Amino acid sequence: VQLQASGGGLVQAGGSLRLSCAASGRTFSTYVMGWFRQAPGKEREFVAVISWSGSFTSYGDSVKGRFTISRDNAKNTVYLQMNSLKPEDTAAYYCAADKDAAYSSHYYSDYDYWGQGTLVTVSS
Repeated sequence: VQLQASGGGLVQAGGSLRLSCAASGRTFSTYVMGWFRQAPGKEREFVAVISWSGSFTSYGDSVKGRFTISRDNAKNTVYLQMNSLKPEDTAAYYCAADKDAAYSSHYYSDYDYWGQGTLVTVSS
């Protein structure tokens, strides 16, 4: 599976962005998909996860109520809608795929495939 993230950019605080992650292959609909982020000098942080069917989602505490993860299995794409952005949301955002569809993990070590990252910069 190859993952291609896009949609990052520069936005003012309070603004919105939508990230997309397009996947190759016919097994996308069987994977748990997650978003993580990493700011300079910081560890990779869990942002959101969605089950293979889309029926279950979970979010990191710092983004709850502001970010929404969704997926379109017909398009092999997962999305991250980011609203009310804050300067502390500035980071490289990575999408990831986990072959173990039984569990929607918050741990980056559980994921098997990673996209290249897309940079989000939020100005104050």
